[in-house]
Amino acid sequence: MKKLMKKNLSTAAIALLLLSAADLPGQSEVQYAGMIPNPAASVRTIIDKRPVLHADGIKFGAYDPNGDFGAQANVATEALFLPWEDVDLETLRAADAYAQARGRNLLITVEPWSWDVDWRLTSDQLRRKVLRGDYDVNMRAIAQMISQLKSPVIVRWGQEMEDKSGRFSWSGWNPQDYIAAYKRMMDIVREEAPGTELMWSPKGEPGLDAYYPGDKYVDVVGLSVFGLQRYDELAYNKQRTFSEALKQGYDLVAGYGKPVWVAELGYQGGDAYMKPWIETATLKQSAFPNLQEVVYFNDRDVNAWPFDLGRPDWRVVESLAN
Repeated sequence: MKKLMKKNLSTAAIALLLLSAADLPGQSEVQYAGMIPNPAASVRTIIDKRPVLHADGIKFGAYDPNGDFGAQANVATEALFLPWEDVDLETLRAADAYAQARGRNLLITVEPWSWDVDWRLTSDQLRRKVLRGDYDVNMRAIAQMISQLKSPVIVRWGQEMEDKSGRFSWSGWNPQDYIAAYKRMMDIVREEAPGTELMWSPKGEPGLDAYYPGDKYVDVVGLSVFGLQRYDELAYNKQRTFSEALKQGYDLVAGYGKPVWVAELGYQGGDAYMKPWIETATLKQSAFPNLQEVVYFNDRDVNAWPFDLGRPDWRVVESLAN
């Protein structure tokens, strides 16, 4: 399988940012009865689709390998994705300096695999190795580095654990095994980097409650919310708003009484589809009283979406020719 290469970005602080390039299973063999696309509804003239930041609204952060938010004020959080193998942890110091210079927190998503897909284990192999402590040293090294950083840090480990698409090696485990692994990793973080906040981050699917590790192990709940116009038309037979896309996951986690973040946000489509997302993503809404922050995923998706839709481009600034 093709190796993933680290991106050579203009800002060293963001050189860590990478996700899996393993595609979701294709679904072209299935026939779908979705909406017939309306060409007028898909007209695209917006070339900068960053969310509007409301003065009294929800806080905003970004995973920003393209540097589009580097000079923007009122960005509360710099998000990073960090594998726990095959990575130079010294680059976290550069990320820390970058965030500190801009008055931002760090949200570090620790993904329990390697930069290199050739090194990745099967789901069962990973589960067994994590539970018997083989990767304690990896997590301890990360936590020890975090303890030396000056920016406030939130650690997000093994996100979207209830997802069954096969995208992540740690998703779909027996809930008790996942909870044991999550607690083991977060115990190490608390031991080595006291004061670090812990984010438990389901995708927002039914069944997530079985993976909840308990209030003592969750400071913040993070959800994933993406809006792709054609996917909405095919999967839901309508075009969803940000509020509609958030509601299912939010309602499932609201009972925990924890602060809620959208840990990954993205949207793509025509002007009429995106404008409501742009306007409302950081707007306070009475339906979501515990929502505190949204974090935009400012990159192209590394996974192909169902319905042969390819890899959506969530970047806020992009070429319309791409």
